[in-house]
Amino acid sequence: MSEIQTTARHKKKSNSVFSIVGISLVLLIMGIMGWFFLNLKAMGNNLKEQVEVSAYLNVAGKDTIAQIKDYIAAQPYAKNVQYIDKEKAKEIWNKDNNEDWDKILDYNPLPESINFYAKAEYVNEDSLKKIANELTQKFGTQLSGLNYPETLVTSMNDKVNKMGLIFLAISIILGIIVVVSIDNTIKLTMYSNRFLIKTMQMVGATRSFIARPMNVRAVINGLISAVIAIVIMLLLTGWAKERFPEIRSLESGSNNLLLYGCMVVFAVLISWFSTNRSVNKYLKTRLDDLY
Repeated sequence: MSEIQTTARHKKKSNSVFSIVGISLVLLIMGIMGWFFLNLKAMGNNLKEQVEVSAYLNVAGKDTIAQIKDYIAAQPYAKNVQYIDKEKAKEIWNKDNNEDWDKILDYNPLPESINFYAKAEYVNEDSLKKIANELTQKFGTQLSGLNYPETLVTSMNDKVNKMGLIFLAISIILGIIVVVSIDNTIKLTMYSNRFLIKTMQMVGATRSFIARPMNVRAVINGLISAVIAIVIMLLLTGWAKERFPEIRSLESGSNNLLLYGCMVVFAVLISWFSTNRSVNKYLKTRLDDLY
């Protein structure tokens, strides 16, 4: 009798470990995709905020230039506002084009400008045109024009929107796969307990008495699985941030906490739901059908 109980406990422990490992692996895949999805907006915003806008000046007075610069810096759409004089404009042009025009020209044709980066929510064709019209109306002939890469802005917004739709579709498909995979993993674990469930029912145990310890174990296994998946994710993202430091500026702490919280809640709920459903299934099944 003792050997049978020992074997049963060993089998139960093995099934529990199998369930935890299986759920952890599936949760890890879900967590990685969730991390990319939640930080996709930050990645898109980071790309958008690399677009530089140049307001070309048609004035020489330092006070007037400072006034225009201060006005632009105070607007909600502008960041990293700086004044670019002719010498600085020449230096930037030579660096971008890898040549020195002094060998060809004996004067500097580049205008002075106030350059700034537009915040991500303003990097679209309509918003930038509105900004250009606003500055032109405000300063009139003091500005000779506003320049930004229109083609790049349009292309960037299209690509970011397409990436968002693709990731959304992948996330939905992955979510379905995750639910089915965890459900099947728990079903396999519960399958080995089908005779125990039926035997308890036959000796008069109530449904709640039979289900309670299994549901508690399911919740504990779900928590353990979530913790394991989160720890592995932290190790992977930590390694990625060491190799690619730019990831640090994209990552959002609040998004990560939201993701980890969702992983815990999801693991607990799906474990409890699948276990409870399996218990009810075997309680309703005839003994002969369990073989």
